[in-house]
Amino acid sequence: MDREEARERLLGAAETLYYSRGIHAVGMDEVRDRAGVSLARLYRLFPSKAHLVAAYLRARDERWRARLSAFVEDGTPERAGSSARLLAVFDWLAEWFAEPDYRGCAFINAWGEIGGADDLVASAVREHKELFRAYLVGLAADRPDPVATAEQIQTLAEGAMVTSAILGGPAAARARSAAETVLAAA
Repeated sequence: MDREEARERLLGAAETLYYSRGIHAVGMDEVRDRAGVSLARLYRLFPSKAHLVAAYLRARDERWRARLSAFVEDGTPERAGSSARLLAVFDWLAEWFAEPDYRGCAFINAWGEIGGADDLVASAVREHKELFRAYLVGLAADRPDPVATAEQIQTLAEGAMVTSAILGGPAAARARSAAETVLAAA
C-alpha cells in the first residue's frame, strides 16, 4: 500500500469512527485497525491524534462544501437570484439532516469535544466555518450588504444543525422560514 492509499484509508476510518462515536471515544489503535494500516505508518502520516482529527475535518469540509454547492448550483441557477440560492441552502440541510447516519455537524461536534484546547483542530473548525460564510457571501453578492446577509443566514443554518442533531424534527424548515423573513427585510 502506498502513502496516499494509507492516508486515504486512515482518513476514511477516522471519519467513520470520529463522526459516529466522537473523537475522545476513539483511540488511534482503533483507527489503525479499521484502516488496516500499521501504527508506525499512521504516526508517520499523522504525528498525533490532533493532526489526524484536523486532516479528517479538512477532508470532510471539502466534501461537505462540494455537496452543498452542487445542490445549490443544480437546483437554483444564478439567474434565480440570491434569495432563492440562499434558501436552497436550507433545502440541502433538510436532506442532509434526513440521512440515516446524520449525527450533527462534525465541526460543531469537534469544537464541543475539544474546543480551543488544540490549535490544529480549532484551526480546522474555524477554517470550515469561515469558508462556509465566504460561500454564503458569494451567494448573497447581489444583496445590499452581502456580508451581513450571509452572517445572518449562517447563524440560522448553524442553529439548525445543532437543533436537528439534538432534537430532530424540522429544524431546517424552521430555519428556512426565518431566513425568508431575514431576506425579505434586507
